[in-house]
Amino acid sequence: MTSLDQRDEIKNRIREAADIVQVIGECVELKKAGTRFSGLCPFHAEKTPSFSVNPQGQFFHCFGCGESGDVFSFMMKYHHLTFPDALKDLARRYNVDLPERKMSDADRARMQKREQLYLVNQSASEIFQKYLLTADDARGARKYLAKRGVPDELVTRYQLGYTPGPEIGGWKFITSRLQAKKISTIAIEQAGLAVKKESGGYYDRFRDRVLFPIFDMSGRAVAFGGRIMGEGKPKYMNSPESMIFDKSRLLFGLYQHRDAIRKSRRAIVVEGNFDLLLLAVHGINNVVAPLGTALTRSHIKSLRGYCDEVVLLFDGDSAGLKAARRSIPFFLAEQVEGKVALLPKGHDPDSLVREKGAAAILDLVERAKPLPEFVFAALVEEHGLTLSGKSQIIQELSVLVQEASDPAQKDLMVAHFSEKLGISPARFVTGGERSFSPESRVEQVTERSFQQLPRKQRQVVDFLILYPEFLQELQDGGLGDVVTEPVVQELIDSLEKLRASGSFLPEQLLSQLSGGSERQYVADLLMRGSVGEDDEETRGRELCDELLSWLKSALGQRNGANLQKRILEAQQAGDSQRVGRLLQEKMKVIRKNRGV
Repeated sequence: MTSLDQRDEIKNRIREAADIVQVIGECVELKKAGTRFSGLCPFHAEKTPSFSVNPQGQFFHCFGCGESGDVFSFMMKYHHLTFPDALKDLARRYNVDLPERKMSDADRARMQKREQLYLVNQSASEIFQKYLLTADDARGARKYLAKRGVPDELVTRYQLGYTPGPEIGGWKFITSRLQAKKISTIAIEQAGLAVKKESGGYYDRFRDRVLFPIFDMSGRAVAFGGRIMGEGKPKYMNSPESMIFDKSRLLFGLYQHRDAIRKSRRAIVVEGNFDLLLLAVHGINNVVAPLGTALTRSHIKSLRGYCDEVVLLFDGDSAGLKAARRSIPFFLAEQVEGKVALLPKGHDPDSLVREKGAAAILDLVERAKPLPEFVFAALVEEHGLTLSGKSQIIQELSVLVQEASDPAQKDLMVAHFSEKLGISPARFVTGGERSFSPESRVEQVTERSFQQLPRKQRQVVDFLILYPEFLQELQDGGLGDVVTEPVVQELIDSLEKLRASGSFLPEQLLSQLSGGSERQYVADLLMRGSVGEDDEETRGRELCDELLSWLKSALGQRNGANLQKRILEAQQAGDSQRVGRLLQEKMKVIRKNRGV
């Protein structure tokens, strides 16, 4: 038996032994619906259950966001595990013995090095914390934390520590203590706790600092952040990157706060570790902080697994504004809603929550502005609304518009920003980069596969594949006007042909679709989900009603954008009568949407 065959055999044994309903039921409240179980999807915010678990097929699928897979996929996505870790966890839980994997010498050496780095950080964390809690020479650090409002309970929960300055602990406080545990100096240096001197020997990187252990998503200490207590720079110091620590991927507090973030479906991003701690003291636990770097796309991708909205809680200085602006493409690319809440002048989250309480922070967060709106206001303040100022604003905004993955979202942004600038949408488009031409956008759209579609359009695809009998109803509801992606149109054309033949079976789609990736997508979905089970008709009706409601909303947005475009064109042409008629039409649309 080859190693690949052996691996598949082990995987199948664990999958058969594992109870997917039990595993998912520990994280999601499931209710029986026929032969399946349903609940609210843990991977996106929703009010109507669209998350389905099939115990017979041992798979899950969400009609809302498109997430699907087997018990391994769920473990990896929900708990942020690698496949080997998910495999080991399930094997341990269901008493399946795992064979020893044969490793090359290089693999074994790499694994041993990683384990050594974990050991270094864990040992150091225990030493730092014990010193903070018990040492006479750490009284100043304890008083410092108490003065800043950090109670003992949080010191323990976040495993805070302290390392003395050289006048008390010498230059090798942690290095010598780790060496006494038979840990090599090279490993201590590789973990970032010791620095090699040019003249030979080593000295500690962190001295006279309160230390915050940084944990990966499995709960292992991989690095430290150190805050100086008195004067001096840098105020914050983080461990250098290593083979177990990548600061562009990890966020301080995500390990401890993931459940609170998942429950609220919102993450608040602050700039400092103490900001995070003090918000937690006041009961605001859905908070994370970057580790000495601006937000990256990997950070947003990590947060996307837990929430749908990220609020940047920054002060209004130029550095904060630039950081917010740079992060917009990442939010658009990952399809996560980003917002900005600006702190009052002279305050950071730490000082504001201590002075005015949690209510002041929560009020700021609730009133946070969408990132594009925030950036637009900042650009107007920076460049003004002169002719040259508008040109500069158009140029910078066009870059942001290009990052939107949904064509409807692009059109809406163009119409919205055009109205604010008092120009036509056509002027906005031609004033931007050449790459945002209608031609280039068509090229981008035609290259999409089902997997690359925006979330809602992928939901339409999944629904039509599993419930093709609702096709006509969705078409009557405006499907063709809202969803114009060529790959979806091909699916609809194929379904219409099969419907006309009078002998439709979902599997026949495999011979109708032209693209290999589309056929594979359909095959995978059909393999995971079967049609015709008990309660399927009711489930299909519920999902169809949700999609019809979405189509109605999307049509309203599109018609509103087109109407606004016509108003702007009439204004530029000086046709006041036409402007008046169009404004009346706009008011009718608004009243209709509000149900007035």
